[in-house]
Amino acid sequence: MRRRTSSVSSPQPQKISRRTVNNNKKQVTVVSGVQRNSKTELSTQKVANNGRKSRQNTQKRSPNLLINLLLYVLRIGIMGVGIGAIAGTTLTILNPQDILAAYLKASQIISPPSQKIEETPQAKLPPTNETTIPVTKELTALQEKLQKIDAKYPKITPQAWFIDLDNGAYVSYNGTSSIPAASTIKIPVLVAFFEEVDAGNIHLDQMLTMDKEVIVSGSGDMQYMQVGKKFTALEVATKMIIISDNTATEMLIRQLGGKEVLNKRFKKWGMNQTVINNILPDLEGTNKTSSEDLSKLLARIERGDLISSRSRDRLMAIMERTRTRTLLPQGLEKQANIAHKTGDIGTIIGDAGIIDMPTGKRYIGAVFAERAYNDTAGRALVQDFSRTVYQHFKYYEPRPVPKTIEKKPENQANPPQKPSDTNQSGI
Repeated sequence: MRRRTSSVSSPQPQKISRRTVNNNKKQVTVVSGVQRNSKTELSTQKVANNGRKSRQNTQKRSPNLLINLLLYVLRIGIMGVGIGAIAGTTLTILNPQDILAAYLKASQIISPPSQKIEETPQAKLPPTNETTIPVTKELTALQEKLQKIDAKYPKITPQAWFIDLDNGAYVSYNGTSSIPAASTIKIPVLVAFFEEVDAGNIHLDQMLTMDKEVIVSGSGDMQYMQVGKKFTALEVATKMIIISDNTATEMLIRQLGGKEVLNKRFKKWGMNQTVINNILPDLEGTNKTSSEDLSKLLARIERGDLISSRSRDRLMAIMERTRTRTLLPQGLEKQANIAHKTGDIGTIIGDAGIIDMPTGKRYIGAVFAERAYNDTAGRALVQDFSRTVYQHFKYYEPRPVPKTIEKKPENQANPPQKPSDTNQSGI
């Protein structure tokens, strides 16, 4: 059978005709004489439409992608600033050096004992527990003068020890013997107090409570105050010296660990004759010391040992305010200055201090007198000892004649230089 075809040259509009083919039973579309599979055409159109849409979406997303990138970079920057601020605050609170030190310390504790580092032997240094005060020659002439004074007071048993800090010359008059300390025992207690202040174990403004256990009789006015009253540590130490308050002394002794702890410290300092055996006022004289012990202790304080320079200045300022001035100060000139502490239990009187002379010389000394109860001859002997030592230190060593610094005339001070014939430029 002959198949009909539409003429290509026909000006009429194209007609779409559908036929059913028996061999495959598929519906085909004939457009302008060309057969096309309808499903294939639809899929092709779908792909084309999707391509156009993707191109349109790409064109639309291109500016959005740049904005998103900038926002991402901005977020990262803000996050970095935040992390930096947090890290800086953390490092400010937690000191890395302290953390490292703690880590190293912990590692040393955890490390097994087998990993011990052998230390190389070092040269032995002078022990710090001795009063290594440099002394030079003994002043025999001054000792003879003291013997003559002693002969004037047959009922008094004196002892003394003095040292010239300018040259280390000293005199000892039975000065190494043990003797009841009376209130001069408060000098090493004051030194121990400032030693603990320097160590940070006691604060000057720390409040101490006066309870019944520390209230004692004798000198001072704290015993008459209300039980439970609070004082600063510095106020207690000051009262112990300037008015020789026994209650203040017992408060400090307890704060410093008790008499056993203090006695060990005294021995460490080299004070072999100094010991606290009883609470104050200790009229029996069981608390002991010696003129040499007290003088060498003050010499160490004066040169900067045991306590800091700031604590030394406070200690000397307190001792300069001692109200009892009937012993060593009576042998000094009015222009002299003394930082000292006295002691008196009736049968024993004593005084120890640092003396500054108007000439600039400084010396240290301590004098004790054992006597009948309240015998005024003992006080007179101490005054005579003080006066004799002062005058001896003032004149025993010739002083250099001071030189006058002459001011040169201005024309001689800078003489004009002669002009040179040669060119000296650049020299």
